Amino acid sequence: MFVSDSLNVNKEGHLTIGGADTLDLAKNFGTPLIVYSEDGIRKNFKFFNSSIQEYYGGNGRVLYASKAFCCKEMCRIAESENAGLDVVSGGEIYTALSVGFPEDRLYFHGNNKTYNELEYAVKSGVGRIIADNIEEIKTLESLAEKYGKKIDVYLRVKPGIDAHTHKFIRTGQIDSKFGFALETGEAMDAVRECTKSKKLNLCGMHCHIGSQIFDPSPFVLAAEVMMKFLSDIQRETGITITELDLGGGFGIKYTENDKPVGLDGYMRPVSEQIKKSAEKYSLPVPYILLEPGRSIAAAEAVTLYTVGAVKKIPNIRNYVSIDGGMTDNPRYILYQAEYTVLNAGKADALPDTTVTVAGKCCETGDLIQENAKIKEVKAGDILAVLTTGAYCYSMASNYNRVERPEVVFVTDGIPRTVIRRETYEQMAQNDI
Repeated sequence: MFVSDSLNVNKEGHLTIGGADTLDLAKNFGTPLIVYSEDGIRKNFKFFNSSIQEYYGGNGRVLYASKAFCCKEMCRIAESENAGLDVVSGGEIYTALSVGFPEDRLYFHGNNKTYNELEYAVKSGVGRIIADNIEEIKTLESLAEKYGKKIDVYLRVKPGIDAHTHKFIRTGQIDSKFGFALETGEAMDAVRECTKSKKLNLCGMHCHIGSQIFDPSPFVLAAEVMMKFLSDIQRETGITITELDLGGGFGIKYTENDKPVGLDGYMRPVSEQIKKSAEKYSLPVPYILLEPGRSIAAAEAVTLYTVGAVKKIPNIRNYVSIDGGMTDNPRYILYQAEYTVLNAGKADALPDTTVTVAGKCCETGDLIQENAKIKEVKAGDILAVLTTGAYCYSMASNYNRVERPEVVFVTDGIPRTVIRRETYEQMAQNDI
């Protein structure tokens, strides 16, 4: 029935997450409220860890993609589950280091890292820096010289694969702001730039073809393309690249219309292709890294809102206005993301009305979902939007000076705050 095993309905007909009643959560913590099942998050980490053990003999690591949702507690959980972190900013590095996350398990990505961010990463001993352009390689060389360090680097490569997702979340084709293209020869040029340096250790390659991909075949193709490139590198430079980061982007279920193959449906065929290609090109099977973010966090969270008003426009639409919106979840306005919406107090009831869920911002496009079929709600009811654990809080803003919501983790049915609700004073604290 639900997008996650963490969700259920109790005897009162209320939606629960991790065993906690969502109506009680809304009453005790207020709304808007983002609630995660910590047990669900940990279960997903354990799946990837066991898959790396099963399919790669333990020769690899899962890197949680911090951009999906980053906070101190999420970093602590990733550390305790023996994961690494895919970080894309100085702020994400700082958050991880502030809770004692091992710096050697940080992998720093980004298409335009600033000098200050790169310097911070080098000084902090970040484990791997994934170079995205020639200018960045030169900056890393100068920083290595400045601090007397040898820096372990990867190159981000565009394998030339269109994963058929929304154009804003396709990243593997040649027309992308990310990485070095294979087709033009710039990827091999970047390899040569690194290998001639005495201060850079080119130890790995990275690719990422997009997000929310349901078909495993693009991942399989990307694995073959990247393994061939490792063979080309060995042939042309004599260097054997021993680490390969295949990115993330595994599709998950937001609504009943989504038909993902399941995480094992991605892991098995890709591992088979890696081993097959290694044999074909006479290469060692590289140390494999994967970067799931959405598939670890997204389905393990719901956002709870209080309904403020219901506007029925005959023969047009029914608006259900909530106390949040694009300030805590901009995904619908960005790329028409689909969600499952429920009347949290009548979660087991059959839908009987079609609504547009409207946010509170002074913006016509501030919508969470259109044509959502739900059990009818009235002012004061609690509305639940499922699968909001990725790219919601991390994309949140203070548009209209709306405060960011509280975030709660539930463990064994017991909730605790991991991010406090923002206050008006905090929003204005940097104003002069």
